[in-house]
Amino acid sequence: MATGTVFNLQRYSLHDGPGIRTTVFLKGCPARCWWCHNPESQDPHPEIAISSSYCIACDACLLACHEGLKPREQCVLCGDCSSTCPTGARSVVGSTMTVDDVVSQVLRDRMFFEDSGGGVTFSGGEPLSQPHFLKALLAAFRSHEIHTCVDTAGLCCSDALLEVAPLVDLFLYDLKCIDPARHLEGTGVDNRQILENLERLSTVHHNIWIRIPVVPGFNDDNEEMERLARAVAGRHAVRQVWLLPYHETWAGKPERYGKELPIKARTGVTPPAPEELENFARIFRDHGCTTSIGG
Repeated sequence: MATGTVFNLQRYSLHDGPGIRTTVFLKGCPARCWWCHNPESQDPHPEIAISSSYCIACDACLLACHEGLKPREQCVLCGDCSSTCPTGARSVVGSTMTVDDVVSQVLRDRMFFEDSGGGVTFSGGEPLSQPHFLKALLAAFRSHEIHTCVDTAGLCCSDALLEVAPLVDLFLYDLKCIDPARHLEGTGVDNRQILENLERLSTVHHNIWIRIPVVPGFNDDNEEMERLARAVAGRHAVRQVWLLPYHETWAGKPERYGKELPIKARTGVTPPAPEELENFARIFRDHGCTTSIGG
């Protein structure tokens, strides 16, 4: 049976597709967006998280670790320290799960799906970083007649994307910006594959929602929003555009995983104003795109 690495299973998700959903977060992502809300998703392997603000210096973790509590990069991820920690200051993020493991967890919420028109959403990270596991999961939930949704940035080979497409009821497709140099600077990856995959997916799938994070200093200008609107306008497969305002709920996360806080974040970035978001939404609506703010 296919196995994969999952770092979170979030129940009662209201912003990852229609209805009440359970979101399964898969580890692994090739991008390094400086505003990434899930930095724990980037590394494909399990890792240790340390929240120093929760630590009460009780030394329970030190006593439990048979390796003598080595530095993070030498941790063998046995989990002894996290299971002993009384405050949750240490935890192992990411675990190997089988398809049956995930299905049995998600099906507990079936009643909520049926009452709300919800289902299961696969997110990350980039869920297509684990294409075989994702395909097996989608097939399993299709057999249980559960609505399936994949939240992707298109950072995958086209064959993998098209192979899972028949098993997906809804794609949430993340677009950051069209300008290639700007995209590379902000995310660490080129956007050519992303745009090509959107083009190919739009020819074989009928239900795509575009999600655009509005990030100050990155894509929050009329010219870039105009480029984005032109890129998605006229695609019959694109049913909805969502503009997602930048927020700072991620800011405390990098330190937990031994990652350096991005320079952009250190200079102070404030969320876009409501009137600015409405102006951007108007640009998309003028191109015939059904557009909403938030989600």
